[in-house]
Amino acid sequence: MRSGTSWKKNVSLLKDGGERSVCVTFGFFFFVKAMAVLIVTDNYLEFGLETGFTNFSDSAMQFLEKQGLESQRPVSKLTFKFFLAIFCSLIGAFLTFPGLRLAQMHLDALNLATEKITQILLHINFLAPLFMVLLWVKPITKDYIMNPPLGKESIPLMSEAAFDTLRLWIIVLLCVLRLAMMRSHMQAYLNLAQKCVDQLKKEAGRISTVELQKKVARVFCYLCVIALQYVAPLAMLLHTTLLLKTLGNHSWGIWPETISSLPVDSGLTSNSVYSELPSADGKMKVTVTQITVALSSLKNIFTPLLFRGLLSFLTWWVAACLFTTSLFGLFYHQYLTVA
Repeated sequence: MRSGTSWKKNVSLLKDGGERSVCVTFGFFFFVKAMAVLIVTDNYLEFGLETGFTNFSDSAMQFLEKQGLESQRPVSKLTFKFFLAIFCSLIGAFLTFPGLRLAQMHLDALNLATEKITQILLHINFLAPLFMVLLWVKPITKDYIMNPPLGKESIPLMSEAAFDTLRLWIIVLLCVLRLAMMRSHMQAYLNLAQKCVDQLKKEAGRISTVELQKKVARVFCYLCVIALQYVAPLAMLLHTTLLLKTLGNHSWGIWPETISSLPVDSGLTSNSVYSELPSADGKMKVTVTQITVALSSLKNIFTPLLFRGLLSFLTWWVAACLFTTSLFGLFYHQYLTVA
């Protein structure tokens, strides 16, 4: 009995170490992939990251000069991309097992689906991250939409603002489709209990009822983790997309929203607010005014150009990581596992 229990402990330790090693391996893989993607220019992957970082760096230099500090760049472009690649590797490691699990549920859901419409929706759901990735590939999507080859004259089908809005709507609709197909994937996972029972029946020897109950109960108890692995990447995509719309000053409509961009005199505002203070509090008034002006000038540093580039890249990266891990999981479950 002791040898049997020790063997089970060793197996569990090997499983834990295997999962950890898989996450570390995919983390290094996504780190190298992120460094390679960050080298690509905006002519191929239109994130606007270079423009946003340049605007941020110049605005930060001007802010430091106004504050009487040394006019050096707050961070170099290489350092910025290095830390961004590390953050991207963490996202890729986090999305490793959700992608692998999604591939397995996709195959099981296809085997259960009897209607062609359901099968088509399952295929679209699986390829949804690929569609999101292609939205930022400029030669494939934007060049054909903005300048379609229609003879000698090129007539753009929509403006750049409309294309950005269309891109946001496509991501939201694909996320809604994935949420709608969640029931089929959860049911496909629950059918693993029947597979476990069938596999135990094929084994030689007696099968205890307790062991059979444990295998079936393990599937149902793990359902919450499977649902979290299914919903977490979806929440990340929706979160980055909504942040991109809000902080990037995009619009949900075809025509851009009219936003009043009247300049606000921070000095006048601070003087009007603190004009009722007594003269004894003059020093405090000056200090509060300086803090107010400094905080208002931070809006000129963190501009919508910076948020557009950064959030566009993060949205694209989450979709790319999810598609890469699910594609690897599809290859693994279909060709490398033995039924």
